[in-house]
Amino acid sequence: MAAPRVLVTRPAHDAAHWVGQLRQCGIDAQALPLIDIVPEPLAGRLLQVRQHLGDYAVAMFVSGNAVTGFMGSNQAAVQLQQALTAIETRAWSPGPGTTAALQRAGWPAARIDQPAPEAPQFDSESLWAQVAPQVRPGLRVLIVRGGDAAGSVAGRDWLAAQLTAAGAEVDQVLAYRRTAPRLDAAGLARAAAAARDGTLWLFSSSEAIAHLRQCLPQIGWQAARALVTHPRIGAAARAAGFGTVHHSQPTLDAVSASIKSLA
Repeated sequence: MAAPRVLVTRPAHDAAHWVGQLRQCGIDAQALPLIDIVPEPLAGRLLQVRQHLGDYAVAMFVSGNAVTGFMGSNQAAVQLQQALTAIETRAWSPGPGTTAALQRAGWPAARIDQPAPEAPQFDSESLWAQVAPQVRPGLRVLIVRGGDAAGSVAGRDWLAAQLTAAGAEVDQVLAYRRTAPRLDAAGLARAAAAARDGTLWLFSSSEAIAHLRQCLPQIGWQAARALVTHPRIGAAARAAGFGTVHHSQPTLDAVSASIKSLA
């Protein structure tokens, strides 16, 4: 049997990349973005922090989108790349995708910390296992993250809490906002069909599941299948009513192997 059709629910730019990679692996993948990414204007607080990046010992980026939003426009990105050669700030990354974005942005690989390759999950807890020895009272840490549609901090504060408890000085700045998509008629029809036709939903965010339920509140998901890249996302999928939930590490090789195992 062939591997199931897969719907990639990441934001549009990330989804297009994943669809291309999965198709190269022989998987019928399609994009159905369930999170829209809106960059914050490079002004105000974001611009101020960016101009004083060298004042921080560490900048932790929660995602590749955080890296992209922080870098800004092409001209601003070039200016920041030049500044990176003159500062000693380390970058903390929760996983390979964010690390790749940092390297594309010009951050020296020797100054990037991330979870161990064999970590069971790529998340804040696995990152902390690697970087906790760096933390000391007074260490200045910047967390670059996303916000909700209203511009309020969105996501977990677990790492910030660990840093604060260890005596570090933590600042946070928003580099983008995550908003619910506006699915057109074709997108709504595709999602409704995928609730019952054996399509495999690939979720890398619990927020995507919440947005899906908002878009199609009348749909039951008992016949739907999901592949998730973290236990918390799996819990969200089950709470939404997904009848079958499979787990995978978030790397391309692991996701591809998981999909093909379901043929």
